[in-house]
Amino acid sequence: MANISADKNVALRILELCNELKALRYGDFTLTSGEKSSYYFDGRLLTLSPGGSNAVAQAMLPAIRESGAEAVGGPAVAAVPMVTEITMLSAQDGGRPVPAFFVRPQPKEHGMGKLIEGPLPEGVPVAIIDDACSTAGSLYLAIRAAEETGHKVVFVGCILDRNQGGSNLLRGDGYELFSILKGDASGNVAIS
Repeated sequence: MANISADKNVALRILELCNELKALRYGDFTLTSGEKSSYYFDGRLLTLSPGGSNAVAQAMLPAIRESGAEAVGGPAVAAVPMVTEITMLSAQDGGRPVPAFFVRPQPKEHGMGKLIEGPLPEGVPVAIIDDACSTAGSLYLAIRAAEETGHKVVFVGCILDRNQGGSNLLRGDGYELFSILKGDASGNVAIS
């Protein structure tokens, strides 16, 4: 994947919305990975707001299309509102529609026992997204599920790359991480 970046004006609006919606908080936090951080990003406050969900879709959809991905998915719960808005925008903007899917943490124990939910066409190249990347554990869960079902992952993206090792792991495995925002060890968050 070429080095694709988000539209700077849209990225700035997303950063503004993160602050307005208090999706970025500062203090002492323990992340899902167990690592400590001086800030916390609650992506759902952004992606479940009308303006935030639309801005994230506007930032990601062009890059997803440019990558050649024909579907977009990610881990439940964080990616669900993101992939929903992206697929809705793709059906409205005159471009090629991009269907959405999400990956469960484990297969359902009833019904069809699915790990992947949604209208994912067989064998198509896919984009995998999440709200944040720290150690990339959630992204890898979705990447593995997609690849194990015969899909090539051609795009990996997030709203916020925390730069805590996940993006380096992804790059080492051949996945370039697209991010709208980036954080650093000092707790500064800026557009990528």
